[in-house]
Amino acid sequence: MDALSLARWQFAATTIYHFFFVPLTLGLSLFVALLETQYVRSGNEIYRRMAKFWGNIFLINFALGVVTGLVQEFQFGMNWSEYSRFMGDIFGAPLAIEALLAFYMESTFIGVWVFGWNKLPKKVHLASAWLVALGSNISSFWILVANSFMQRPTGYRLDPETGRALMADFFALVTNPNVFYQFTHVITAGIAMAGFVVMGFSAWHLLRKHQLDFFRTSFRWAAWYGLIGSLLVGTIGHYQGQFLVREQPMKMAAAEALWETEAPAAFSLFAIPDSEARTNRLDIRIPALLSFLAHNDFSSPVVGINDLEKQFIEQYGPGDYIPPVGLDYWSFRIMVYSGLLMIGLAALAVYYKRPEEHPRFLKTMMWATILPYLGVTFGWVMAETGRWPWIVYGLLKIEDAVSPNVPASSVLFSMTALTILYLILAIIGVGLALRYGLRYDGYARDESRSAAY
Repeated sequence: MDALSLARWQFAATTIYHFFFVPLTLGLSLFVALLETQYVRSGNEIYRRMAKFWGNIFLINFALGVVTGLVQEFQFGMNWSEYSRFMGDIFGAPLAIEALLAFYMESTFIGVWVFGWNKLPKKVHLASAWLVALGSNISSFWILVANSFMQRPTGYRLDPETGRALMADFFALVTNPNVFYQFTHVITAGIAMAGFVVMGFSAWHLLRKHQLDFFRTSFRWAAWYGLIGSLLVGTIGHYQGQFLVREQPMKMAAAEALWETEAPAAFSLFAIPDSEARTNRLDIRIPALLSFLAHNDFSSPVVGINDLEKQFIEQYGPGDYIPPVGLDYWSFRIMVYSGLLMIGLAALAVYYKRPEEHPRFLKTMMWATILPYLGVTFGWVMAETGRWPWIVYGLLKIEDAVSPNVPASSVLFSMTALTILYLILAIIGVGLALRYGLRYDGYARDESRSAAY
């Protein structure tokens, strides 16, 4: 493969590794703060122990998220120097704010939270928990401000001499309507993921009758948390889809494998897209549903890939403007179907007042932990590959963004090294989380020693 293809694969690999940890960090930070709030409000010691137990899972995840995220920024200057040159003036501002404000605040108060137990007044310690959660989620906001410019450029002007995108309106950059949909979608996905991860660990312990009060309470809290997050992420995702039909119609047409314009348009439940023949095989469809989902009525037209390609050629000149349809079609469905399963399972988890009496369901919930990971991973795959061929939508194509002087051999070496390193880190991190999360007795002994000391 050439340097461009390898650079794309490298960034995809590091991004997916990184995003395994980001949503759980966002969701668990809020979950732990809620648990400690209940402890301070009620004085019930079980909520203090819950906050510490699940807080340690958060800390492991946070550390891995930081390590895997640093490499991404290095790639902007190394593999994607033309991209950095083109929009560094815009991209640099939100990333600098994220590092100097949100990440430093989050990191500082994590230290206060970890070492402040039994040393700070309860309400002061609780404030540190909420500041950690606030810092984590503000951090994601600024990163998504930068990404939203790539999805929907706004608040910029093009330098007539250099062709670079320069910031013209910082307020427009921050209030980009794409930010609202992306930010709320990511936050609620993190809430749903945290709920399912906590339910998965709790289910394992409940099956073995470990600390029933502790893990039953954890499971019940996580069930409501996961249900609320799953419902919200689905609702926001619906409105985000309608927004993308207007702003990035090719992405949504590819996600539906909709080759021809239809009025009304049918929703595809299952299909095998054939990009060469520009048709679908084994296409199972629900008549008129896509029109309703896209426009809130059952008769509106939805523009297909072929007509959109003609429009783009007229607007931007000759080129390939069709995303990888098969990849986007199935990425979208894995995301949606995972979300629907999560809503159903979380609703059952809320319904079962004593989950330890339903062992088959608990076994299901252990495996259901994978659903939010599938949803968020393939959601981002669709979000990023669906705007092909643009790295900055309508302004800069992917092939024009790669570093011109970095040979393929160098990219291949760094990609191989980083992939192996990330795999090792992931194995260590997941192993630590599993070892800690599945050994409550050891944690209880450590708590007893700490209290005695």
